Amino acid sequence: MAVSYTTRPFITAAFTALLALTTTLPARADDTLTVFDWSGYEDPAFHPAYVEKYGSSPDFSFFGDEEEAFQKLRSGFKADVGHPCSQSVVKWREAGLLEPLDTSRLTNWNDILPGFKSMKDLMTSADGTAWMIPFDWGNTVLTYRTDKVKPEEVASLKAFADPKFKDRVSIGDNVDDAYALASLAIGVKDWTTMTDAQFQEASAFLRDVHKNVRLYWTDNTDLSQAMASGEVDLAWAWNETAVTLQADNVPVDMKRDTTEGLSTWVCGYVRLKGGEGSEDKTYDYLNAITDPAVASYMVESWGYGHSNAKGMASVDPKILEEKGYADVDKFTHNTLFQAPMPTELRQKMIAEFEKIKSGY
Repeated sequence: MAVSYTTRPFITAAFTALLALTTTLPARADDTLTVFDWSGYEDPAFHPAYVEKYGSSPDFSFFGDEEEAFQKLRSGFKADVGHPCSQSVVKWREAGLLEPLDTSRLTNWNDILPGFKSMKDLMTSADGTAWMIPFDWGNTVLTYRTDKVKPEEVASLKAFADPKFKDRVSIGDNVDDAYALASLAIGVKDWTTMTDAQFQEASAFLRDVHKNVRLYWTDNTDLSQAMASGEVDLAWAWNETAVTLQADNVPVDMKRDTTEGLSTWVCGYVRLKGGEGSEDKTYDYLNAITDPAVASYMVESWGYGHSNAKGMASVDPKILEEKGYADVDKFTHNTLFQAPMPTELRQKMIAEFEKIKSGY
């Protein structure tokens, strides 16, 4: 933070020198802001009001998936703001990793899409305490090379386990997306009610998928490069992958109308307990990322929806139609929503997915 001093003529030279020295000292920890995030979200276009006010973006540290982030935070890693998704909020809160949000300091709190406000345990707990402000939402969806794969070959999500796609498949190194795929493939739309028999069936499906996997991707850059080079023809991917590849004229498309459907998720920002940075900057950042002006950029350039209802309403209708957001009800039709699940079930998924990736 820049410091300004007014020097009067009668200040001694020694005192002037002391003032000059203090301006060169490192900033105190409580004058900084560290955001713990997915790679890519450091993009200044997601928080232009923050950059305008402070002259630069906050500091960022990155994680590959939410379980990695959870374990790192539990081991003592310090950051001020984190970016978990719907299925992890309860777990992070119950583990004592979060600080409540002061909604009176959140300029855009009342403009969050109504559907998010009604979701149990997403934004607030039963006692009304606010824990997360939603930011982005979208799909994990079958994505394929249109020059190598015919639409009829991927009419079902079971294509991921079809031997014809051996060594041509990629899914995320992400337990939530993996089990969203598996749940849909076996006909489960609400994973919060998954039985043990269904869990075993879903895990067996992922073992079949593993036989075809060329790459477990950890961020969009890895997957995009693999699809652009022709290394991967079929992927379980976020909207961003197809949007960025299409912008580079790579023949890729999303298959939203598979027999079993697709997965929908919402992610947002939380205050992390033990953060040593500026509380003022924390709220300035949360207000910047939920500013309605950010919505157009998010939808057009990343293919994701923005949480601010006013922002989404301001996006060019042609762009909303092109990206699939013109009708939110249609967008979420035939979908598995990645809602908060019982902690015990998620722990089972985490342990089993590690075995599956290891070939067991």
